[in-house]
Amino acid sequence: MSYIDGFVIACPEANKDKFIEHARTADAMFIEMGALRITECWGDDVPAGKTTDFRMAVKAEEGEAVLFSWVEWPDKATRDAAMAHMTEMMSDPAKLDPRMDPAKNPMPFDGKRMIFGGFVPVVDLTA
Repeated sequence: MSYIDGFVIACPEANKDKFIEHARTADAMFIEMGALRITECWGDDVPAGKTTDFRMAVKAEEGEAVLFSWVEWPDKATRDAAMAHMTEMMSDPAKLDPRMDPAKNPMPFDGKRMIFGGFVPVVDLTA
């Protein structure tokens, strides 16, 4: 069964093109590591809630958009192997892929406010 990683971030609206470029570069690596599909979504209709909402979750500030993204993996084992590879690569500059080098492909958003997690699909309907 597939496995899903989900992400929600806040990104300055002025950085939309930078985000798309960053995502295309970084996402290619996840495809190489076995991801089946990656979807990056720019917030279009993200209403304010009374108790909680996407904006509150990532502490979005004025002038920031909320982004929702997910990576579909064929299974959790493939995802775990990819994450182990990424962790190893990020902790050893000699193994760092230039596509993930912050000097060459800086994150155009505050990664400290990103929320993420891995999910097991329980219902999957298609038309």
